[in-house]
Order: sequence, then C-alpha cells, then structure tokens
Amino acid sequence: MGSLDGRVAVVTGAGRGIGRAHSLLLAQEGASVVVNDLGGSNEGQGSDAGPAQQVADEITAAGGKAVANNDNVATWDGAEALVARAVDEFGGLDIVVNNAGILRDAFVASMTESQWDSVIAVHLKGHFGVLRHAAAYWKARSKAGEQVAASVVNTASASGTFMPNAGQANYGAAKAGIAALTQVAAAELERYGVRVNCIAPVARTRLTLATPGMSAMFAEEVPEGEFDAFSPDNIAPVVAYLAQEKCPITGQVFAVQGGAISVLEGWRNAGLIETDGPWTVDDLAERLPKLS
Repeated sequence: MGSLDGRVAVVTGAGRGIGRAHSLLLAQEGASVVVNDLGGSNEGQGSDAGPAQQVADEITAAGGKAVANNDNVATWDGAEALVARAVDEFGGLDIVVNNAGILRDAFVASMTESQWDSVIAVHLKGHFGVLRHAAAYWKARSKAGEQVAASVVNTASASGTFMPNAGQANYGAAKAGIAALTQVAAAELERYGVRVNCIAPVARTRLTLATPGMSAMFAEEVPEGEFDAFSPDNIAPVVAYLAQEKCPITGQVFAVQGGAISVLEGWRNAGLIETDGPWTVDDLAERLPKLS
C-alpha cells in the first residue's frame, strides 16, 4: 500500500529534473500521474513530446499509472486542458504540483520585454492558471457535497525568497510572487478542503546548472552509490508527504536543499520608527537609516 493510493496527480514541468523525480515518486506511492511537459529548451523555446512520454512510459513499465501531456501551462487554455485531462483520464484530481519553469537571465538594464514576459508567463501565470482551474473543479465538488482533500504544491526558489540572485529580476520576481500566491490561495481554498504549500528547492538540474553562481555548488561529483544530497530525488519526498490526504500542513513555504529543510517566512516588521505629527524630510534623514 502506498501513501497516495487512489489519488490523482498533475505534475507540470515533469519531463526532466525535479518534476520527473516528483512524478516517479508520486506514482511509486500509488498516485495516478498526468506527466505534463511542453518539452522546450531552458529558455522556453520549441517543444518536444518526448520527455513527458518517456517519464510516463517509465512509470507504466514499473507498474504505475501515468499519461503524458504536452499542454502549455503558460496559456489559460493549456492550463484548463491539463486539469481536464486528469479528470477525463483518471476520474478526478487530488494533487497539483506546479513545477514548470524556464530561465531567460539578464541584468535589469539590458533585459528585454520578451525576456521578462516569457518568464513571468511560465512561472507565475503558469502556476496560477493550473491552480485556478483546479480550484474551480474542487470548489464545484465541494459545493456538490463531496468531501474534498486536495493538495497543491507550488515551486518557488532561493532566488526571489532568501537568496536574491543578480541577473534574475524576472525569475526572482516570479518566484517571490509564487510564494505570496501560495499563502493567499491557502487562505482562500481551505474552506473547500484544499491545502496549498510551496517548496523552494535547490537541486542539480539543467536550470540550476545554467544559473550564474549556482554551478559551483554542484562541482564536486558524488561517487556512484553514495548519497547525493543535491539530486532531484532528494526533493521529491517532501512533495509526496505534502500531497498526502492526511497531511495537516497548509500555507507554508519550505526551503529544501541538500540535507536541510527550513520554513521560510514572508516580509515581517524588522524595525519601527514613529511620530506624533507629520513626517519631515530632516527627521527621516536622521532616523530612517538606523532601521537599515
């Protein structure tokens, strides 16, 4: 018996890296999985049905249940079609793992509009689109009297949360937005039986290896057979736990890297100055720098 027996999952960006690891473990734990991946490059260009199909085939060859899906979650219609595929193929939907992402790094002064728009579309809009259509499905089921016990796991990043990375204004802004989206959605959807959490993973993937300053972290090769703390396989158990029907956690953002998991908190009041009358520029010049 697996911890996810009978549950139906959608995993986006599931053809490679962390998404692939999520899909394989969810299936191993008994979930039926829709393996979604457009199959594009790191920059989001092109498409290839192969990666998603290969993961689905790997799951079915091991005795699990999976289908491949190539809808583009950066589009409203693509996100809606993905949710519908899960319901049509497996009779429902219990788990959404939003993982799809691309990189189009550039410094602020030279970033183009298309570099900004494409990253926001895949990450932030892609997360919201799948979440929105899944939420509508769960709301309808709840309103019809069904007992919903659904789980959403979003994917943020160290960039945009606790480790801002130069050259990634688009990526960092999208990931920070995903963390905030998680907490808002958790507050809204709890009434329908839906939990929403987020992970900020660090693992050895084609995106992290292409990120400035990140490749050095993975420079040391791990001998075959030894524990690889930065393997995508080390991220997936966190998602598998958060996806369980009885998991009590919601509205949290977890940093997952190496052998460590930590809870991330959002913006908080780290200092205060007050006045009994109107602010003046001179007063602020004297007091505000002391808060930094």
